[in-house]
Amino acid sequence: MIRFEHVSMKDRAHYEDILKSSPERGCEYSFPNLYMWGRQTMAEVAGCTVLFSQFNRRSVYPFPIGDGDVKAALDAVIHDAKVRGIPCRLTGLTASDVEKLRLLYGERFRIHADRDSHDYVYLTEDLAELKGKKYHRKRGHYKRFTESYPDHAFEVITEANRADAEALVERWYAEREAAAPDADFCMERCAMKKAFKEADELGLIGYALRVNGEICAVTFGSLSREDTVNVHFEKALTSVEGAYAAINRGFAEYIKENYPSAVYLNREDDVGIEGLRKAKLSYYPHHMIEKWWACLLEDGYDY
Repeated sequence: MIRFEHVSMKDRAHYEDILKSSPERGCEYSFPNLYMWGRQTMAEVAGCTVLFSQFNRRSVYPFPIGDGDVKAALDAVIHDAKVRGIPCRLTGLTASDVEKLRLLYGERFRIHADRDSHDYVYLTEDLAELKGKKYHRKRGHYKRFTESYPDHAFEVITEANRADAEALVERWYAEREAAAPDADFCMERCAMKKAFKEADELGLIGYALRVNGEICAVTFGSLSREDTVNVHFEKALTSVEGAYAAINRGFAEYIKENYPSAVYLNREDDVGIEGLRKAKLSYYPHHMIEKWWACLLEDGYDY
């Protein structure tokens, strides 16, 4: 059995060095996401970083990363799953990983496209400037927002305004829970609490929008690669019309000005929510990070 350990802050520097030297990966591989979102564990096997996680209430193994012996790492994962008595499910596979898995194991794995987990990656400049015909409607929305709230202001989240930003997030959850009592926001709320509490240690970039003297939207991102900022959270009051569009553009402008190497914004996946998919597509992603999952057929499970 692989000796996995919970992801801790001491792992950050080493892990991010590996991730930044790897081909483009999905948002689930970013260190802040691994650290903030609950039951994430990792281990070093045959020179690769192997992860063991929970997704949709299932135990999963994101595809190993690093320059080591991938076959040996995957063999260890298969054995680990057998010892634990769980199906061997691999997630977060790129097209290259799929090709490698088929080359190494033939037809032992059933492989499926995972559209709900595809990441939407945009040019930072596109979201910051909203230039061109395709963004005509978005520019109109933003203009109406600025006309409706001429006193609006953007600000970096610091100790000075953190309490105000946290209050906005708590209000957001209270409104959602009142509207949908059966919805489960527990893990996300815990992740956001970690974001506020350990933002500096995680390298998070927090940004807020203030209207009429009160914060009405917040977002957190981080550099997942030299050329990419991952947007981990974005919350805004729907009672402030245009707040989501405004924080989206404002954050992109801030990244463009302060992180010139970050030419891309990865706004993560849509988790299969139709309205969210429509909204993300309406901003015209530069490309998608396509993902697949795979299940070992001999386990008798199909995810």
